Amino acid sequence: MPENTCSGLGSDEARQRLAQYGPNAVTEEKPKNWLLFLHKFWAPVPWMLEGTLILETILGRWPEAIIITLLLIFNGVLGFSQERKAQSALELLKERLRIQARACRDGRWQSIPAADLVPGDLVHVRVGDMVPADLCLSDGGILVDQSALTGESMPVERAAGDTLYSASVVRRGEASGEVTATGAKSYFGKTAELVRGAGAKSHLEELVLSIVRYLVMMDVILVAAILIYAAASHVPLAEILPFALILLVASVPVALPATFTLATAISSLHLVHRGVLVTRLAAVEEAAAMSDLCSDKTGTLTQNRLSLSQAKGWPGVEEAELLKMAAIASDSATQDPIDLAVLQASLAQTPHLPDRQQFVPFDPATKRSEGVFMQDGASWRALKGSPQIIAKLCGNTDWEQATTDLAAGGARVLAVAAGPDGQPRFFGLLALADPIRPDAAQVVQQLQELGVQVRMVTGDSPQTAKNVATALGIMGSVCDGKALAEDCGVYAGVFPADKFHLVQGLQKKGRIVGMTGDGVNDAPALKQAEMGVAVESATDVAKAAASLVLTTPGLQGVFDAVVTGRRVYQRMLTYTLNKIVKVFQVALFLSLGFLLFRSFVVTPLLVLLLLFANDFVTMSLAEDNVRPSPKPDRWDIHTLVFSSLVVAFAWLIYIFAVYGVGRSLGLSLASVQTLDFLGLVFSGLANVFLVRERGHLWASVPGRFLLWASLADILVVGGLAAMGWLMAPLPIPLIAGLLLATMLYTLILDQIKVPLLRRLTSA
Repeated sequence: MPENTCSGLGSDEARQRLAQYGPNAVTEEKPKNWLLFLHKFWAPVPWMLEGTLILETILGRWPEAIIITLLLIFNGVLGFSQERKAQSALELLKERLRIQARACRDGRWQSIPAADLVPGDLVHVRVGDMVPADLCLSDGGILVDQSALTGESMPVERAAGDTLYSASVVRRGEASGEVTATGAKSYFGKTAELVRGAGAKSHLEELVLSIVRYLVMMDVILVAAILIYAAASHVPLAEILPFALILLVASVPVALPATFTLATAISSLHLVHRGVLVTRLAAVEEAAAMSDLCSDKTGTLTQNRLSLSQAKGWPGVEEAELLKMAAIASDSATQDPIDLAVLQASLAQTPHLPDRQQFVPFDPATKRSEGVFMQDGASWRALKGSPQIIAKLCGNTDWEQATTDLAAGGARVLAVAAGPDGQPRFFGLLALADPIRPDAAQVVQQLQELGVQVRMVTGDSPQTAKNVATALGIMGSVCDGKALAEDCGVYAGVFPADKFHLVQGLQKKGRIVGMTGDGVNDAPALKQAEMGVAVESATDVAKAAASLVLTTPGLQGVFDAVVTGRRVYQRMLTYTLNKIVKVFQVALFLSLGFLLFRSFVVTPLLVLLLLFANDFVTMSLAEDNVRPSPKPDRWDIHTLVFSSLVVAFAWLIYIFAVYGVGRSLGLSLASVQTLDFLGLVFSGLANVFLVRERGHLWASVPGRFLLWASLADILVVGGLAAMGWLMAPLPIPLIAGLLLATMLYTLILDQIKVPLLRRLTSA
């Protein structure tokens, strides 16, 4: 066990060895950018476009072939650039989450990045740590889990003289050792990766993709009907086949992957600047659905700056003697807040402690720490921990009332005992105050106002937990650790390992659970929860298991993540609504138009231009201004599809009216097709503004990017129609009149839309 001073390498020697051996890391071989870019063209959506491109080239339809090529390049570049942005966010995250090591440098223990360790460094590890390099232990004893390295299913004991491998996990105890190998020369080969699964598919994305599958099925039916009709009417296959393929392509969300990546990457970057590191991009969206947050008390809701508020010695025990025994059962090297508070309090009265022969740090399983020392020629053992545990060891029966009195003010109460081996005597109680964080009550209130039920989970006594919960405004009853199945606002006396079962129990009740944690025993619960949150002081193992890592104290980061997640949900909901509406409108208009009028109401070339125009605007939804929902977001498929169908049929009526007006004006078929194309573009733009707001469309200001993208879209397609490029020309007054009519029709639809879309959210 290290003391406050130690004998290790000096800074100069460490720098020389770092230059000689290199950093304690393995350089990752990153794929070449050009290969990543080409990969964007190897997926089901690009395959459909590429197949259509080959067919158009064989048929000699060069304008269509050029448009498809540009569409492929546009989406490839867009997806590649946004993936690079997401990767940059994760690289920043990895930089912030570098493993730290306790090393002896310049005669004192200090925390340094694990990457700076060199052979010969003296390193100290304790419970919850990932071992930062290969070590030869010099003192101490630990239980270590190295299953990921050796395949051993059970943790193994390691003591002085044994080898400890890099990236193994310390399950119990603490020890010191000399670094023998680093980086690529270590047994594991590199330090453990803390960020994994950043590209994991979210429930939201799976939902949208399932909706798209239904849309494609609908289009397959329509295409089959068109092909049957064309065969019966003797329409040339070379003419109808490209149209059928374009109809299928029109229903595929070409911009979906890039839109999801862009929305989550931008949001995760914003959260980084607010002290929240996202280890899995999908967690940004999943935060929107969180209904329950199980939060630690110490260090999360409180300041984790314990100080001794009261010392109550038992009859015949002086306060100085009580503090002395408590100090012997504490150690500053653990950096445990309780140990530090006890040592600080005892220093004033007992500056010199007897030499300690052995120290056993606090173990959640035993709920106590121990120090062995010599007194009066005999081996004594000092104990510090839970009053219930210590009192039981001493045979004490009158500790409960005194403990209750001390805990009444919200203090954490510890019992102290000491005596010869096997004969401990109850010395007294210590009350440690941990003030509530100044912002904790406000954040708890804000989360509860958003419909998130905050539940406090603590190992403290029910009385202490109740006082803190009352001060914070946490609602619900107070239960002990044996009542995890109950619906409580506070769970007291909970072991870290019980948190996993608590999360499972809430999930079985249909709740979407968030869990905060900091220790190695919290890792299963963090993994099990839909949104695992590692708090600022979390161990490496907890950070590896969590979806979010907080870099600032308190729960403000969780609140920011919930709000951000709900904003992302609203943006994706808008995208989904818009896509369903436009697919129904375009697919039914093209199909029914051909079946009813025996002609193409819009040419395949113009349909491809329509895809360009739609994607250009819908991508801007990733940064649109939206209001977060006041309650956890849940998808309602039936309401979503029903609402989309109603709006789609309204736009279908509009576009058929545009076709009828064009015919009544005596325009040629080519000019009517241009008019229909403009009608589809303008209605597509209008629909984005219509569905982005669940209330009336003027209730919130659209994002700047959305406004500029829409204006650019109108100018480009209007200019093409006026100049007659890629389509038959139309007079500018007719184009302006169509735009104005679209705006008026949108205002009418807005009155119908409000009661429909308000059912999709709680807004």
